[in-house]
Amino acid sequence: MSRRVPLAVLALLGAIPQAAAQPLPRIASTNVCTDQLLMTLADPAQIIGLSPYSRDPAQSFAAAEARRYRLLSGGAEDILMLKPDAVVSGQYDKRATRELLRQQGVRVVEFDVVPPSLDAIKQQIVAMAALVGHPERAAPAVARLDASIARARAMAAHNPIRVLPLWRRGWVSGAGSLISLLFAETGLVNAAADLGIASGGFASLEAIIAARPDILLVSDGGDFAEDEGTALLLHPALERFYPPSKRIVLPERLTVCGGAMLADALDLLVAELTRMSR
Repeated sequence: MSRRVPLAVLALLGAIPQAAAQPLPRIASTNVCTDQLLMTLADPAQIIGLSPYSRDPAQSFAAAEARRYRLLSGGAEDILMLKPDAVVSGQYDKRATRELLRQQGVRVVEFDVVPPSLDAIKQQIVAMAALVGHPERAAPAVARLDASIARARAMAAHNPIRVLPLWRRGWVSGAGSLISLLFAETGLVNAAADLGIASGGFASLEAIIAARPDILLVSDGGDFAEDEGTALLLHPALERFYPPSKRIVLPERLTVCGGAMLADALDLLVAELTRMSR
């Protein structure tokens, strides 16, 4: 004699998942750039550790948020103790660390910390979103970057302005840098080539003044030199030719890595150019 299962019981059974949902991966990061991609796209509970420079406000736009996470040493030992499902790193991070992690069966995913184009940056956002199990989060981040690109292109200068990106100790960012990518979107010309600097290099005070760029791009608009590295930017001769009205201030933390923060960098660059055109 067969027994019929009441309809109410069948309804309850149907509401029970047949299998538990696949748990989201627990991920550690060994690079300040992958730190920021990870914090942008993963759930906080998925992030089990960040790189030693994750809390450095000069290098990371998410330094304050990074304080809520474990700080890793940069070596393989503490990562192995955490037993991550994956480790994200930069392609130029310590090879020995990456190889040791792989030998121990840890999945290591490498990202290009200085992508060659804005399209490549978007692809990395998509890749990280897929890795953390939230592919749907890539679209809003990419859309935000696209909107900033559109605003930058809308105001691109018809007459190219020669801008020299000048950092601590006289370091100049040349072609192939993230700065050059931003310049291309806003119609600016990187004056590094006028100093004979290709991908990047140091320039003397005399060489900078002789090149006569139209504008300087600096990371700090303050009037106090914290150390010898920033003293060059406040040298009287440089201030004579390039007062605040001829300087664009773009914090370095917005241009160290290729990621969602470049939307902020583009918007700030557009705002600075608008200010200078008034």
